[in-house]
Amino acid sequence: MAAFKMSRKITLAAAVIAGCCFLQTPGGAAPGEEVDLALVIATDVSYSVDENEARFQRQGAITAFRSPEVVRAIQSAPRGRIAVAYIDFATIGAYKVIAGWHIVHDKASADAFAGILEAAPRTLGVNTSISSGIELAGHLLDTIAYTADKRMIDISGDGPNNEGHLVDHARDEALAKGIIINGLPIMTPADQFDIYYLPDLDKYYAGCVIGGPGAFIQVARGFEDLERALRRKLIQEISSASPAGRPLIRVAGEMSHAGHQPYEKGCDIGERMRFGRLRSPEREADLQFLPRDGLSPGGE
Repeated sequence: MAAFKMSRKITLAAAVIAGCCFLQTPGGAAPGEEVDLALVIATDVSYSVDENEARFQRQGAITAFRSPEVVRAIQSAPRGRIAVAYIDFATIGAYKVIAGWHIVHDKASADAFAGILEAAPRTLGVNTSISSGIELAGHLLDTIAYTADKRMIDISGDGPNNEGHLVDHARDEALAKGIIINGLPIMTPADQFDIYYLPDLDKYYAGCVIGGPGAFIQVARGFEDLERALRRKLIQEISSASPAGRPLIRVAGEMSHAGHQPYEKGCDIGERMRFGRLRSPEREADLQFLPRDGLSPGGE
C-alpha cells in the first residue's frame, strides 16, 4: 500500500514535469505576481469519449478562449489576468498536462493558450478516474508560481468515477486546501447503452464532485453543446473573482449551487457499476485503491 501511494506521488510529479515545456507565460507576468484566478481545466478522455466527442470537448475550450466574452470577463476582474492550465484524465497514470500554467490577460494571450490546446494531440484512456484528475489539478495548484485570489478546478466528463481514490474523498482533500471545484457534466442519450451511464449525472456531479464557496455545475446537453456550456461556465468562474463576487451572467436553471447535497445512489456508484461492491466500513479500504486492469502508471 505504501509503495503504491509513493508510486502515485511519483506519477503525479512526472505528469507535471511532462507538461513543463508548456510552462510559458504569454501574459508577461513574473513568478510571484498576483492573478485574479488560478484555474485548472480537467477533461475526461476515457473510453466512453470517442474521437468525435474528444474533438468537441477540446474544441469547446479552444473556442471559449478565443471568444471576446471570455476575454472581457478576464479584463473585468481587479488585476485583469488569470493563470490557467489544462489537463486530460482517464485511467490512473493516463492523465496528462496538455498546457501548463499560462497567464491570460488579453486577446493575444488567450489566442496563444487556445493555440496550444489546438496543437496538442488527443489523449487516450480507458477507465474514468475523476479523483486522479482532481489530485493532479490540486498538485498543479499547490505548486503554482503565482499568487491567486481564488484557486479553482473545472471538471468535465460524461460518467462517474470508477477507478482510483473515491471521488468524494479526493474532492474533500482539495476543499480542505481552499480549492473550489466546479463541474460540467456532459449528458447525452447517446451514452445510455454505456455500462457507466447515469441519467442523473448532474446530481452525481452536484453531490460528489463539486464543492467550495459558490461551487456550481453547468450542464452540457451532449458534446455538441460543449462550446456554449464551457464558454458560459468560464465567464461565470472568471467573473466570480470580481470585488463584489458578482457574476457577469445570472445562474440559469441548468446551473446549481447545490454542492455537497447527498447523492442518493452513493458517490461510489461508478465503482459498484464496475465491481459490484457496496461501500461499507469493511469495504472502504478495498475501494481506496482499485485494480487497474494491468495498465501501468504513466501509460497513455
